[in-house]
Amino acid sequence: MTKADFEVLKKAVEDLHDCEASFLSTEHVRESFDGKPVWDGGVSLFALTGHPAATICYAWSAEAPGSSHVTFYAVLHLAPVESSRDAVRASLALRSRAANSAAMTG
Repeated sequence: MTKADFEVLKKAVEDLHDCEASFLSTEHVRESFDGKPVWDGGVSLFALTGHPAATICYAWSAEAPGSSHVTFYAVLHLAPVESSRDAVRASLALRSRAANSAAMTG
């Protein structure tokens, strides 16, 4: 990830959570579902200043398969999210629920 990529990710965290963010580190997360990889990449940790409840945010971006559309994820370190892996799992669960809900109403 380039410095410009980190700056875009930092801005996304700050805009989404209305606070200041400072880069701390990046952790590699590999997550599978039903034996298939669903995420394999870096998750950046940001220290937050000015957020009313959280002091850490886990953030990453991903391109939608078959598209050039990039989605930014910025998950706060609040229970039950206590690690970068928890943040990825929470976003995957939310995305799965949204897809199931859309399928049921579509």
